[in-house]
Amino acid sequence: MARAGAGDHTGNLTAAYTYAERGAAAAPASLVRAQLHAWALLPTLAQQGRDRDAAAALDVAMAELEADPAGQAPGRFGFDEPELALHQAEAHLTLGRTEQARTRAEASAAACTTGSPGWAAAALGLAQAEASDQPSDAAQRALDVLDRVPPSRLRATARTRLGRLEGLLAARPAEYVADLRERLRTLPPPVDASGAATA
Repeated sequence: MARAGAGDHTGNLTAAYTYAERGAAAAPASLVRAQLHAWALLPTLAQQGRDRDAAAALDVAMAELEADPAGQAPGRFGFDEPELALHQAEAHLTLGRTEQARTRAEASAAACTTGSPGWAAAALGLAQAEASDQPSDAAQRALDVLDRVPPSRLRATARTRLGRLEGLLAARPAEYVADLRERLRTLPPPVDASGAATA
């Protein structure tokens, strides 16, 4: 599954789509298929501006998640509704639908345990949705994430979302933005599996 999103991270959307499509086609009908449609196909199609195809990928992800008998089992580890809502929010952001992104990110955050990686991702997605018209709220939300999640537990994806948010707030001299910028400037580098700081 890691390869399905590889092109997306390198900026090669054509490769990202090819890998995502192959993975989704080969995946069994289950949570795996739901995840590949939401995690790999949906964001790639959104970045390509293929609105209708992105909606179709989301429909498949939702149907597969709903049909899976273990999909909502308590304590089950894996792809779930909060993660699907997060991917949906990020696709809406990419397509310029701020209000829909905000709604889905709020739903994702509300379904997660506060302080967990999923909660941090959803909260930062919500902050990005708020950045254009509520920059102070967006910055305060990001500061809340930094207060609740120790740097050693802050995932690389959360750091990427924080960097994206900082870019969105760069031209906005709103309350808390300077505080957020300073916190990000002094944020310790991530650590690897052995506890050593990475570049």
